[in-house]
Amino acid sequence: MKKDKFTITDQDIEWIKEYIENPSPTGNEKAGQKMWLEHLTPFIDDVIHTPYGCTAGIVNPGQDFKVVIEAHSDEIAWYVNYIDESGFIHVTETGGTDAGIAPAKKVIIHTKKGPVSAVFGWPAIHTRAASDDAPKMDKIFIDCGCDSKEEVEESGIEVGDYITYDAGFYVLNKKYFVGRALDNRIGGFIIAKVAEMLKNDNVNLPYSLYIVNSVQEEIGTKGAEMMAYRISPDCVLVVDVTHDTNTPMMDKNKEGDIACGRGPIIVKAPSIHLTLRQLIFDTAQQNKIPYQLAVHAKETGTDADAFAYQKGGIPTALLSLPLRYMHTTVETMHKEDIENTIRLLYHFLLQLKPDVFE
Repeated sequence: MKKDKFTITDQDIEWIKEYIENPSPTGNEKAGQKMWLEHLTPFIDDVIHTPYGCTAGIVNPGQDFKVVIEAHSDEIAWYVNYIDESGFIHVTETGGTDAGIAPAKKVIIHTKKGPVSAVFGWPAIHTRAASDDAPKMDKIFIDCGCDSKEEVEESGIEVGDYITYDAGFYVLNKKYFVGRALDNRIGGFIIAKVAEMLKNDNVNLPYSLYIVNSVQEEIGTKGAEMMAYRISPDCVLVVDVTHDTNTPMMDKNKEGDIACGRGPIIVKAPSIHLTLRQLIFDTAQQNKIPYQLAVHAKETGTDADAFAYQKGGIPTALLSLPLRYMHTTVETMHKEDIENTIRLLYHFLLQLKPDVFE
């Protein structure tokens, strides 16, 4: 069955909401991986787990030619770094967190005893000198309502507990998805949805397909490196996000001309294999799927680089989705870009053949 049109349903949105709101910070992705795999299981034939939490569902296992479609599952977060004598909690970052947006945000501290609600405190504007206006890592702190270090520790909080923003998912103006961790939990939704479509359409692929949700991308694409060695694929297509440069304060000369609502981005970079990129480009044109083009002169900064440069070189391509306000609590993405990425990835897999590089 040819997918000329794909529409995200209310049921899809409910699952995206549940998935987005399930904390899965770098190094602590287990809960999110469990939820993702439970959703994926009806559409796959086998599964792979790795010691650090990477997960892959396999369709049509045992074939000589192995294809990976991949997203990363981890989100940015904070860790408890130390607790001062007055009961205030000082933090360290994991995965590119932005101290500038932290003040006045609600957070959840994930402890062995369970979640603890807290807030990033910040002095009132009346009390601050102009030089103190910019929040920095050495200034921000968390208040969990305790008046001493002992009281904080009694609540179950200890050094090393991870902290996520207490921010939910919602739809803006019926067309924009908003929430933390759209980078890149939306990629996990996309690759799972493509697996569902292949199953429902009874597609018989001429290769083994690995639907991979990797961990630890936000600290340097570590999970993708693990999966490159574990699977040893013949080619890879990574799904991730990039910046919408048409919002205020963005530099198009640096980042290119990318906008939400204009389609997924077909990326060109040294790590991107030209044959795979051309097949994606041709697939988009043949199926009248809108797309955008972008170039990265050195590296993409995504798991695509990690796969491409492992095991003597693995042919890899990258589909990016435009995203506003990356690494904030209000990451924003256009619904149609998600739908068109799913369409493009689905048709790409139908066009892909084991002799693609001959």
